Amino acid sequence: MARRNVAETLTGTAVLLVAGGFLAFAVAHSGQRIGTGYPLTARFLRIDGLGVGSDVRVAGVKVGSVTATAIDPKSFEAVVTLTVADDLKLPADSGAAITSDGLLGGKYLDLTPGGEEKTLAPGGQIKITQSSINIEDLLGKFVFSMANMSNSGKPDDKNGGGKNGGDGGLDGGGKTP
Repeated sequence: MARRNVAETLTGTAVLLVAGGFLAFAVAHSGQRIGTGYPLTARFLRIDGLGVGSDVRVAGVKVGSVTATAIDPKSFEAVVTLTVADDLKLPADSGAAITSDGLLGGKYLDLTPGGEEKTLAPGGQIKITQSSINIEDLLGKFVFSMANMSNSGKPDDKNGGGKNGGDGGLDGGGKTP
């Protein structure tokens, strides 16, 4: 009985050590930078789908993350606080756009460096921004425009194009001479 308890304890310990090794590997290779970077802010009209922990990328490479989101009670704009890697000095005229990672992917903040010599200081604000695009609104506009295009080829019933060739009444059944 004592041998069985020792074997179970050793097996449990081995399983915990292996699980701890997997956890350490996952954290080390997750791309997260702990404690590095300087803060910046940006203001947007909409930040649909962007939240704390979302990636901040330059040219598709992760260079930071979103650390906070808030609403400005006076302007009703969304204020996004982000951190950018210390070794990346962004020009003062850089832009920020909220983009999605594919059609169904998550949102991230895409930074586009400008050409100015002056750089953004820690705590600075990115002034050139493009808000999130709502895919549902775009699809609705597309469907509505397609419906209007298909209706534009039909005769207008209000102007004498009724099915019975009448005097232009709504039902097309006007008086016959």
